Order: sequence, then structure tokens, then C-alpha cells
Amino acid sequence: MNRTLRIAAAQYPLDPLSTMAEYARKIADWVDAAASQGAELLVFPEYGAMELGAIDGPEVAADLHRVIDAVSKRLPDADSIHAELAMRHRVTIVAASGPERQPDDRGVNVARSFGSSGLMGRYEKAMLTPWERDPWRLSAGRELAVFDIGVTRVGLLICYDIEFPLLSRALAEAGAEVILAPSQTETEHGHWRVRTGCMARALENQIYTVQSPVIGPAAWCPPVENNFGAAGVFAPSDAGFPPGGVLASGDVNLPTWVFAEVDLDALHASRTGPAVRLFEHWREQPGARPLPPAAVYELSEGAEPPPEPPVETA
Repeated sequence: MNRTLRIAAAQYPLDPLSTMAEYARKIADWVDAAASQGAELLVFPEYGAMELGAIDGPEVAADLHRVIDAVSKRLPDADSIHAELAMRHRVTIVAASGPERQPDDRGVNVARSFGSSGLMGRYEKAMLTPWERDPWRLSAGRELAVFDIGVTRVGLLICYDIEFPLLSRALAEAGAEVILAPSQTETEHGHWRVRTGCMARALENQIYTVQSPVIGPAAWCPPVENNFGAAGVFAPSDAGFPPGGVLASGDVNLPTWVFAEVDLDALHASRTGPAVRLFEHWREQPGARPLPPAAVYELSEGAEPPPEPPVETA
């Protein structure tokens, strides 16, 4: 029997939420909708956590550095919500990324992954856009991450990261058969840069890639007030896959899940097939050299109790 994985990629709108309980209900509704359609891996987008900043009021949500701190302080409660939902539905959830303030006062753009056991892994965005460097003043992560979810290993990059091929190559060499690219792009140009990166990385590494964007306007939070995108799931453009490699693609700026079931064993047939062997032949390129290993997070076994969910009910 072939190994398969049903993936749900969110086209996720930002809402000016007023309480943590309201946020919990929204996330639960989204997860329920995906799980009810058989999704096993659920992917939320980059900076989807910015709506947590609205809970502290409109003045905070409208101020770049105050909203970063407001989001950061609520991420532990958001983690508890996602961990509980992942266990309840027996799925893996990649929560929407958000800015997190570190003990040394650095800010990082971090995404967290939750397995069905309740275990959590994290990844800090490595390649920062110009506006994340200034005026956001975020710091880049330096450790790549792969998540073992039982049926396969999943690599996680964030938006701009997917446009840099060596990051994906390191994840593929660490055993990732699927690489996720949650994104937040203001313009159609940005959306297509990320999508083109996803398609190129799927081709180069003979893997699946997934794009999940924030969509629609969010005028109440100027740091992410404009959002354009559509989710997609991509495969190598090779025999056994659709010509062009597009397995699924959503309608632009429509709040919804985009689903695709991927055949993991088909990747190995592609890598050893007669047409092309890009994964195998990568090191024959002039200048190619070994890459640093990615950290591997076990999300499928050895469960530890997740953090307690927030008690707020208002």
C-alpha cells in the first residue's frame, strides 16, 4: 500500500479579534472544517498570528513595535490551543507564524508545529525581507527544521525562505518529502515569487511543496494591511504527476482550505525514473557542496503533556 498524506493549506483572513476565546473559536472552526474533510496535515500562513495583537486594542494593533510585543505574549496561549486541537483530531498542525520576542530582546518570525501526540516543534524564519529587517527589526533564525510526523518527514520554511534553493535542499537531504511555505505577500508579484519558488523547489528536489497565504485586507493592522494570495500544492513536473506539477490551487483571496492528497512513494519512483533525476544529480553541479544538517523534531511518538489551555472564557 502506498504511503499517502492528505494536506490542507489555508487561505486565511485576518480578523480584529477582541478576546483570546474568540481566537480559540476561530482556530477550532478552521481545524474542524479541515479535519472533517480528512486532512492529516494542516498548514496555516505566515503572520496569521498578527490578529492576536488586536486583542490589546486598536491602538496597539496599529503600532508596529507594540503589536509585535502583544502578539509575542499571547503565543504560548495560542500554542496550547493548537496542541489540544492536534491531539483531539489526531492531525498535525502548522500554526500561523508570528513575531516572538526573545529573552535577549531580539524578535524572530516563528512558526510552530504540533503533532497528534501534542508534541511541538518550532522554526524561526532564516531569510528576512528588507521590511522585516527595517522597520520591523527582526532577527534571522539559523537552524533549519524537519518534523517527523510518522508517515513522512516535513520541512518548514517561511515565505521568502522558499526563494533560496539551498535551504530546501538541506531539508530534502534531511529526509523531508514535503516542504511547507506559509506566506504573507502584499502584492500579486510577491504571491507569484513564492509560488514560483515552491514550484522550483518541488522540481529541483523531487518533493512536494505547499503554499499557504494570508489573504484579504486588514486595515486595522497596518504592518499587514494588504494581503494577496492563493494556496497551492505542487509536485515535480514528471511522469506520474500533472504536467506543470500543480496538484491543487485555490482562488485568489477566498477564505477557504485547499486540499490535496499526495502519494509519497511516487516521489521515489520519480527520483529513480528514466526521465530526470534532479535529486540524485544535484551534487554534480559545479560549486555544489555538503550542507549543514537540519534539526529533526519528533512529533509522532513519545508524547509529553502539552501546556494547559488558556482559562479565559469571555
